[in-house]
Amino acid sequence: MALETLLVKVKTAISNSFDSVPPKLLKKKPSFKSKRNVGVLAFEIAGVMSKLLHLWQSLSDATIVRIRNDAVTLEGVRKIISNDESFLLGLACAEFAESLRLAANSVTRLSHRCEDPNLKSFHRAFLEFADSGRDPHGWALSGPKETEAKLKKMERYVTLTATLHREMEELSVLESGFRKVLNHNNHHSDNNNNEGSLVGKEQKLYELQQKIFWHKQEVKDLKERSLWNRSYDGVVILLVRFSFTVLARIKVVFGIGHSMPCLSRSLSTSATVYPTDQNANSCDEFVSGSLERSELDENKEGLGSGFFESNSELLKPPPSTLGAAALALHYANLIIVMEKMIKSPHLVGLDARDDLYGMLPSSIRSALRARLKGVGFCASDPVLAGEWRDALGRILGWLSPLAHNMIKWQSERSFEQQNLVPKTNVLLLQTLFFANKEKTEAAITELLVGLNYIWRFEREMTAKALFECANFNGLLKMQKPNPVN
Repeated sequence: MALETLLVKVKTAISNSFDSVPPKLLKKKPSFKSKRNVGVLAFEIAGVMSKLLHLWQSLSDATIVRIRNDAVTLEGVRKIISNDESFLLGLACAEFAESLRLAANSVTRLSHRCEDPNLKSFHRAFLEFADSGRDPHGWALSGPKETEAKLKKMERYVTLTATLHREMEELSVLESGFRKVLNHNNHHSDNNNNEGSLVGKEQKLYELQQKIFWHKQEVKDLKERSLWNRSYDGVVILLVRFSFTVLARIKVVFGIGHSMPCLSRSLSTSATVYPTDQNANSCDEFVSGSLERSELDENKEGLGSGFFESNSELLKPPPSTLGAAALALHYANLIIVMEKMIKSPHLVGLDARDDLYGMLPSSIRSALRARLKGVGFCASDPVLAGEWRDALGRILGWLSPLAHNMIKWQSERSFEQQNLVPKTNVLLLQTLFFANKEKTEAAITELLVGLNYIWRFEREMTAKALFECANFNGLLKMQKPNPVN
């Protein structure tokens, strides 16, 4: 009974400590005229912010230089996708535009909750800015300093909101654990009247109470500093302005339509995608094609009237590609499996070989049978095996990067459904998505023919070595003298 009475007192004290709030911490009852705060939508908004920030960072000078000098000039891209630089850069631009469109759709959904009628019309204003360059509200950020300030502000909000989410989860776990301990003690209070056990249980309850108290203080502080307690309209206008600014940046980088002169100064000549002749005294001297339509615009005129419509159309794979046949991811996995086998053919068993054959579509099986027709079963020429290894290494040198990029690109898109941002900047043009199906299958068939030869060569060499070893051991046994009785 003594333990039960003590537990009741502890429970009452804890409940009072949870429910009671010091008078100085009490807030006035909000009036109907007060601005609505973000609240629990902070986590969704932080995700949208993260995507916009990642997209902005993907449009940095260094990334654009890498796209122009590395991604577009990949040997595999040139061999089985296209050697037309304008087309490839158009694909890069279209993918950036599509990523922005998806993020802007989230901003549109959030803007419908705003009190400001201008923010509610964000979608219409955004499409107008994309198609004509008109920005009647002046939402595009006006210069590098303002852009940098907003960038840091959003990064801080994202970091604090992510920390808030983590702390709230930890608080929930602590409170759940406290309730379990309290219920357990109440249930077993009649079975144990030991004074030492009583003190231990009281101490454990007190420690849990203190942890919960300090976690609540931490959560409260993070709510004040993160997106949680910010004005809803104030946060949405931040998303709106940054969406406009990212769109302006895309147009500056790829030299499309009417770009912002202030943003033009932030882009060096080396990072421009479409160089054109410029006037040295022009305010846009640091950016190519910002005030006139580039070759990319001319290529898109037949694809649709709107900026986003034309770019979405450009991302649809032609019928001759792996993307149109829905084989890009499957072929990427197939190439990676063959790459591992080619590196270690002596470790490939009959089951693995049969599994590989089971992965082949009918078109490649037919091509492989035609190539292997008339080929003998003997594979004992080390020179020919070496030549095949060199040939396979060259093919994998340009084909393997596209396969690995395909896996990365796909995993990022799946990962992005549950996380804030992807980890790398792999573009669709660097994958097998736009690869020519016929050329890719020819390369895969060549890999299979070469793998077949070096696999049989390794097996024959292994069998020969085992046979010679067995003969040698037999010879030693024959020559061994019999023991003298």
